Amino acid sequence: MINVTPITIDHYPFIAISVQLPKTNLLAVASEKGYIMCGALDVALLNEKLRDRGIVAGRAVGVRTIEQLLEAPLESVTVAAEELGITVGMKGKDALLKMR
Repeated sequence: MINVTPITIDHYPFIAISVQLPKTNLLAVASEKGYIMCGALDVALLNEKLRDRGIVAGRAVGVRTIEQLLEAPLESVTVAAEELGITVGMKGKDALLKMR
């Protein structure tokens, strides 16, 4: 099952996406500039092979719900995210607010 839900953080709109797969869930919350995602996100790939695209993204591990993704500290972020002031350890929702 795939769920796409609009959410609001501090009066700003975002899109939450949840994909239920066998034995795992893929979770992401996106803005127009970037996104945060569960542990399935390959930040190294984005930084190395796709760096020229300037993808703004962060990864949180060990999350099972959108709510957990928003509260979890980011385990890794892309170079483009760092340029916006998004850092490892920052809560997902705080990173999203920098992506608006």
